[in-house]
Amino acid sequence: MSTPARHTTPSVLFVCVHNAGRSQMAAGWLRHLAGNTVEVRSAGSAPAEHVNPVAVDAMREVGIDITAEQPKLLDRDAAEASDVIVTMGCGDTCPVFPGTRYEDWKLTDPAGQPLSVVREVRDEIRQHVARLLADLAPDITVDA
Repeated sequence: MSTPARHTTPSVLFVCVHNAGRSQMAAGWLRHLAGNTVEVRSAGSAPAEHVNPVAVDAMREVGIDITAEQPKLLDRDAAEASDVIVTMGCGDTCPVFPGTRYEDWKLTDPAGQPLSVVREVRDEIRQHVARLLADLAPDITVDA
């Protein structure tokens, strides 16, 4: 009996509590920097009704439009289908699946923060995403 072929496109799931700020900005950065070379997902353990408008503004400043995104509830299928799960402040509510690579990024929660703080978070997320992308798709050159 043969083993089913695993997909060749790496997949990343970004998870935070509300899926309204950090995880949406990270997903936006990875889509922007990787194009279609990485499958990108984001979700939250307790999704908000909409993406944080200050996060939308901060991303718009760097030419990335996340206005069409909607916070999504984290589900088992999305987690199991991901090669890498990046958690951002969701604590014990994030699932753990054996054999899945995890990274936990310690980032300020942009909820209720002024644009100046959200810009700093956005820029820190970009650095994390660039390092992750360099590992997942080393043929893609990104200025860190």
